Amino acid sequence: MGVTLPAVLAIDAGNSKTDAALIAADGTVLGTGRSGGFQPPRSGVEAAVDVLGQAVSAAAAAAGLPAPGPGSPYAARVSACLANADLAVEEQQLGEAIGARGWGAATEVRNDAFAVLRAGVDEPCGVAVVCGAGVNCVGMAPDGRTARFPALGRISGDWGGGGGLAEEALWFAARAEDGRGEPTELARALPAHFGLGSMYELIEALHLGRIPGGRRHELAPVLFAVAAAGDPVASALVHRQADEITAMATVALRRLELLDREVPVVLGGSVLAARHPQLDDRVAAGLAERAPLARIQVITAPPVLGAALLGLDSLGAAPSAYANLRAGFGAPLTTPSGARFD
Repeated sequence: MGVTLPAVLAIDAGNSKTDAALIAADGTVLGTGRSGGFQPPRSGVEAAVDVLGQAVSAAAAAAGLPAPGPGSPYAARVSACLANADLAVEEQQLGEAIGARGWGAATEVRNDAFAVLRAGVDEPCGVAVVCGAGVNCVGMAPDGRTARFPALGRISGDWGGGGGLAEEALWFAARAEDGRGEPTELARALPAHFGLGSMYELIEALHLGRIPGGRRHELAPVLFAVAAAGDPVASALVHRQADEITAMATVALRRLELLDREVPVVLGGSVLAARHPQLDDRVAAGLAERAPLARIQVITAPPVLGAALLGLDSLGAAPSAYANLRAGFGAPLTTPSGARFD
């Protein structure tokens, strides 16, 4: 008996990990796999796609599928939502590189923020803001139009995310200690996180590499803790992050002409998933004022689910397939209401 070709090979690839899943036409999850981070700007496109291949091979092995050969792909469609696919030209380049691997009869590549959005909505309509290491926002309208930002950092007007917040906290703390800025508890709390007694020691340790630069992201939770204790400088940074999230969501809704409709605003990423009350409350207040029909939802489902749902969308799957797929990931959709957090 021949093997039935899976409908979708879903891939969600972030900077730190990659997830892949093979999905049958009825929404059954046939196999999943995981590999490392997807970083084509550092490793090059082909090496980065090799990392995707490790997750794909693991998913295929779990599903009991042989390696693909000429004219014998893993799935009818590859639906890949990838970090570092920030521009249309990057999506095209990555799509060509993945398509050349023969994993699917057709391949579609999107930015990974679209996976977060689709995982949190019952149809491809709404806006998602992702605030993790960086910050990004995408939106989809029922007619297929999309809204997005380049999300390339300061050169594209972005501010915040865990990395950005850590840098801002360091800046204010350094100036507080040497007298150029106003006092803030950050000047004590940031070095204390690493067992150091002053900002000077922390600056030296970071500069000389005694503390790897990659550990700076650990300072974002410290910032939120200091803000929660009432520090004005830290609180101002948290408020600015909330205002940036609100601004991105509102602009995306406006571009898609969705401000006058009740639509979801899905929030994801490590900073938002941590559910800091100061951040949550200000985002809710901002959207209540600027987009009162927004239905706020913090996503907890794995983004690879969103990539799989997008793949089913492209194939015109039956409604039961969507329910089966969500059940397979243990992520039934719960619809929130009102410009607030559920």
